[in-house]
Amino acid sequence: MVVGVVLPGCLRQPGSTTPTTRNYQTGKGLKIVSTEGNTGFMDFLKSLSHRAFALLWSGQTISRLGDSFYNVALAWWVLEKTGSATTMGLVLIFANAPTLLLLLLGGVVVDRFSRLHMMLGSDFARAAIVGVAALLAATQLLEVWHVLVISALFGVVDAFFYPAYTAIVPEVVPSEALPSANSLRSISAQLAGIIGPLLAGLVIAQGGTALAFGFDALSFIVSAVCLLTMPRKGALVRTMEAESSVLKDLREGIGTVLASPWLWVTIAVAGLSNLTLSGPLDAAMPLLVKLRFGANAQLYGFILAFEATGSILAAIWLGRMKRLRHRGYEVYLPWMVASLMLFVMGLPLVLVVMCLAMFVLGAGTSTLNLVWANSLQELVPAELLGRVSSIDALGSYSLLPIGYALAGIAADHIGPSTTFLVGGLLSLLIVGLGLLHPKVRGVD
Repeated sequence: MVVGVVLPGCLRQPGSTTPTTRNYQTGKGLKIVSTEGNTGFMDFLKSLSHRAFALLWSGQTISRLGDSFYNVALAWWVLEKTGSATTMGLVLIFANAPTLLLLLLGGVVVDRFSRLHMMLGSDFARAAIVGVAALLAATQLLEVWHVLVISALFGVVDAFFYPAYTAIVPEVVPSEALPSANSLRSISAQLAGIIGPLLAGLVIAQGGTALAFGFDALSFIVSAVCLLTMPRKGALVRTMEAESSVLKDLREGIGTVLASPWLWVTIAVAGLSNLTLSGPLDAAMPLLVKLRFGANAQLYGFILAFEATGSILAAIWLGRMKRLRHRGYEVYLPWMVASLMLFVMGLPLVLVVMCLAMFVLGAGTSTLNLVWANSLQELVPAELLGRVSSIDALGSYSLLPIGYALAGIAADHIGPSTTFLVGGLLSLLIVGLGLLHPKVRGVD
């Protein structure tokens, strides 16, 4: 489940080498295993002692920083070029639709070929794509149709890259270091969300969007170099064989989801919430900032950084907990808080209150996504986790392109403030209805 613009980290609570476990029956054949143990800061960093993961994580951290530059530059270029939130929504649709269409195929492909080679190919492809965007922007030749094509190409590549990135981590660290590795992946994304928008605003103000696009292209090259220097061992270079048909595997994954109301209810709520919450937040936010505070890319990046700050502080707080309790409430209540913050941002706020609302929204979405990721890893058997995760992502994202389109059109016709107010209220209603299900409230 992915709600808001915060991507879920596969965050598991760091524990001692001899944890105690407690089993909870949650559905047909499914259990949550809650792990208790001592936590410490050094445990949080121990995966970096493995050279392969240190190189992988370093390259991806730089790449995520470049993505932050690209996202801010793209949003601001579209706004300056067209002044239309509808166009921004269209760009987001072109970026996400190919990923949605190819996501399940991507999961199958990365199980049949070397994950390392898949990531390398993806990095070089994305460097070339965004490099073309930088060149077109620098020569004043970039047009909206170029941006749509570039966004669609990114979406195709991402459908294969992200499953490969998720699957390669267990191949480069031992099982006892996986909690640390997954936590660091989450934190690096959120740190990039803090630093990236701030730096991107400065870069765009000084050198324009072409320079920001160029930095993103360079970040993919750096990531590829890190991958090339990783130690080549067994699983990193082998080609894996499928043991059953794709359709059979997918049916088994779907059956697992339908057997647990906690899973299918939350995935359904996430899909609807991304329509009403993420749509306005992503598609209408640039126009809201422009109309309320003036056309300033640096200020736009500054406001976004508050959301990332709330996200990372929530992640650190959760990462220090020994165990999670009342997981249904720990997912849904922060979800409702995030929805309320979307509504609040539609009110005529001064800048400091706007930033505070973004901070709380970021903390809420981070909490719900990380608790969900932790629970999903423990709720679903390991041999089904890849397929269930793909179904989860597809269900969560399926309505997002429609949300972008509706939010963009609404912002242009009734104003971004009203769009935020309506989106926040609808999100509160949807999430609240999900929490009414007893199986959701009963997950511990």
